[in-house]
Amino acid sequence: MDTEHILEMRGITKKFPGVVALADVTLAVRRGEIHAICGENGAGKSTLMKVLSGIYPHGSYEGDIVLDGDVQEFRGVRDSERRGVVIIHQELALSPFLSIAENIFLGNERTHRGVIDWNRTNAEAARLLARVGLDERPDTKVIDIGVGKQQLVEIAKALSKDVSLLILDEPTAALNDEDSAHLLTLIRDLKAEGITSIIISHKLNEIEAIADTTTIIRDGRTIESMAMNGDEPVTEERIIRGMVGRPLDNRFPDHVGTIGDEVLRIEDWTVHHPVDHARKVVDGASLTVHRGEIVGLAGLMGAGRTELAMSVFGRSYGANISGRLYKDGKEIHASNVQQAIAHGIAYATEDRKRYGLNLIDTIERNVSASALGKLSRLGVVDRRGEGRVAEQYRREMNIKAPSVASLVGKLSGGNQQKVVLSKWIYADPDVLILDEPTRGIDVGAKYEIYTIINRLADAGKGVLVISSELPELLGICDRIYALSQGRVTGEVPRAEATQERLMQYMTMDKDGIAR
Repeated sequence: MDTEHILEMRGITKKFPGVVALADVTLAVRRGEIHAICGENGAGKSTLMKVLSGIYPHGSYEGDIVLDGDVQEFRGVRDSERRGVVIIHQELALSPFLSIAENIFLGNERTHRGVIDWNRTNAEAARLLARVGLDERPDTKVIDIGVGKQQLVEIAKALSKDVSLLILDEPTAALNDEDSAHLLTLIRDLKAEGITSIIISHKLNEIEAIADTTTIIRDGRTIESMAMNGDEPVTEERIIRGMVGRPLDNRFPDHVGTIGDEVLRIEDWTVHHPVDHARKVVDGASLTVHRGEIVGLAGLMGAGRTELAMSVFGRSYGANISGRLYKDGKEIHASNVQQAIAHGIAYATEDRKRYGLNLIDTIERNVSASALGKLSRLGVVDRRGEGRVAEQYRREMNIKAPSVASLVGKLSGGNQQKVVLSKWIYADPDVLILDEPTRGIDVGAKYEIYTIINRLADAGKGVLVISSELPELLGICDRIYALSQGRVTGEVPRAEATQERLMQYMTMDKDGIAR
């Protein structure tokens, strides 16, 4: 029996109709380590973990899963969980209207004579919450806590199942820096308790900080596994080279823009919370965007960046909105999304899966969704024309899919993001507001997205980019605004922008003092 490795995956091959997702993949995870898996979107990382956790049952793939020296034949998730293997997906599987305690023990209820023992349920939940460092009452509804805390509830749920091998798929993708740091500390603490973790992440700085071993998967095959603290330190550049198959010497494409006339001006824009009308989420914000210009919007979580963008886009967020909106120097009124689109303003949401795409429909239907009028006559859509348009964008945007009839929900995150951009580019707006356009996608796909953004600017569009990654804003933007507590606290041209200066503006209070 191999006592060093808690897990070995040998010769794993997984096929879907017309696609080989995994081809003879091998993976060896040492007992008690934090093992990172890296690869581009669509490389097969999540598919491999779904094989391991029984989501793809034994018989649907080739190869062997060896856990604690024994070959496993998991027929479903319950089988893997009985052996201590628990997966936490990027899309959290929590019921928002149930309490934290109810979610932790859902399907694993604490009962006495067939009746749920609520005292025991809440007491055990409280102990688990303390273990993951979450200071919330067990009877708090999940809908009332933030995403970072929801991630901790998922880990508490895993711990309730006596987990020995914890799989985390992009655990920090939707978290701010503070919540990410807390989660990584918790993973280290679990390691000290003897729990082995496999973490899938595109955040290479986090992998450098936390992983003992990193395995790179490319095009469904294992490329290499590297000890992160060996004699030769593993750099981000080496990981990138393994992921994309070539050096990526510059994370951002070279671009010199030609900035034209002002295309969008927002003046004294104030937005109140849709439920708590006394609370201002955007407070007197003003900014401008010119044709051919890429403007960044920086801010900490809760600063009001998304709220500002959505309220400008047809007042799709907020209450008691006031201020003035100018397009090409003329004041406009966009009281709904249709009017915003008609005025040439587009908004690509930060949550592409919930709000940006119809995941159960095809690429062609999604691409045409924002501008069906261009493809219809007397209310009837020209389906052939729709297919031709989608095929054009599939080629131009390098969307990796067998055809435009492919379901969007089956695409990788980077390719889904390209469909979102295609949808809005087809609408031919003058201003594109891109909210976290590269969230949850790999460095190779990010480079492609940056190239697309540059092309949009070169075509005379005004582009406003919201991002939580300051290096991203510094790498692609001509100017950057900083937002703090709903107020614009600074404006910095590219030549003068640094992370330190932006962070100073991002942490200012209402009196202009850095917190």
